[in-house]
Parts: sequence; C-alpha cells; structure tokens
Amino acid sequence: MPSSLNRQPLTTTARIALGRTGDAVPLAEHLRFQLDHAMARDAVHAALDVPMLERGLHERRLRSITVRSAARDRSEYLRRPDLGRKLSADSQEALRELSSQQASPPQLAIILADGLSALAVERHALPLLDTLRLLNPEPWPLAPILLATNARVALGDAIGEALNARITVMLLGERPGLSSPDSLGAYLTWNPRPGRADSERNCISNIRPAGLHYDQAAKRIFVLLTQARSRQLTGVLLKESLALPK
Repeated sequence: MPSSLNRQPLTTTARIALGRTGDAVPLAEHLRFQLDHAMARDAVHAALDVPMLERGLHERRLRSITVRSAARDRSEYLRRPDLGRKLSADSQEALRELSSQQASPPQLAIILADGLSALAVERHALPLLDTLRLLNPEPWPLAPILLATNARVALGDAIGEALNARITVMLLGERPGLSSPDSLGAYLTWNPRPGRADSERNCISNIRPAGLHYDQAAKRIFVLLTQARSRQLTGVLLKESLALPK
C-alpha cells in the first residue's frame, strides 16, 4: 500500500487508506492520531470563554444573560450528567426575575451552551447566529441570548420553562470525534419543560465549515422553526424532509 505521505487527498476525514509500515501504521499517521485524540480530550475539558461570547453579542446589539447548570465545575459535569440537565439555584432565580420583568413571554429562546465542546460554541455559534438572523426579516419576540455553562441538552428545557418560551434553540458543542473536536449541534424543542424526551426535539448536527456549513444549517433551522410554530410541535412528528422546501 502507498505511504500516507504520498497518497492523494481524500474526500473524507475518516481514517481510511492510511498505508502501513511493516505491520503498523506509518509514523505520521500515528502522530496525527495522537494529536487528534489530544484535541478531542482538550475540547471536552475546556471551559467556555463566556466573556468572548458576551463581547460578540454586545457588538451585535444583542442582550445576553449567563446561567449555569447544577454541576459545580467541569469535573462534576463530566461525572454527573444529571446535574448538567438542571439549573443551579441562582440561575433559576435569575431567570424567574427576568421572566417577571417581561411584558409578554418570548416566543423564542436561543441558548449558546458549552456541552462537550466549548471550542465548537466559541468558533461557530456567533457566525451561525449571524446567518440565521439574515434569514428572518421579521424577528420573533426573543429572550436575551442565554449563555449556559456545564450544560447538557435538557438544560434548555429548564431554561425554556423558566422563561415561559414557546420554543428553544440550543446551539451546543457536540461530543468530539477524532476528526472533529469543534462540531456544533442545534436542538429545537417546542414548549420546553423538564421531562421532555429526545424524541420531542429536532437536531441538526455537525455544524462547522468542514461539515454542515453555516448557511445550510441556518436554512434548516429557520424552516424547522417556521414549521414548528405553525404545527406547534417538534421531534419525530416534525419530519425535516417535509419541512424543507422542495
């Protein structure tokens, strides 16, 4: 088999046709694997750069509020997935106070959450949000953008319920792979509340320039939002193939 150093570029980042040296993979591929593995581990353990996201949202004239899950730190978050699905007591109180100050409940709450890759949110959430806003000339009544730390997908249900939002869109860092430490996912949930099943959400995955590009992802999110508001549901009953334009 040809050496990996001389092979032609592939159309996939999957580890195929690596070549071999004797009964082992070439040294370059072994080192590349170790690097990718280290990047994936770093992405899981890294803390979200909240000030950077706050500055980006401020530049876009978007209000934001930071909340956190019941997990006290990153270590506990990784060991106790259940705590990542619950709001901390102070965050719960802050959202209740915010909700009481609003003249009417927001139709849409957008949440930027670290999940298992803070890197994904830091790199891709704001560009995706910019693209999504361009598609909507008549914006929905919107809650302040939520920045959520040590968050699992279901934390969006607690956030949405506290704000009495009709629908949430959570942009969350997905579990890193060996070729994608910065993959972003978008999770849409109609009538969010604790106890929602994953089958009651729609997910758009692998949002990043090397995967599903921002413009494609934003179009899919916008169409699903429109259909969700019309049909008042998300999940398995809202088929993306039916929602997308012909």
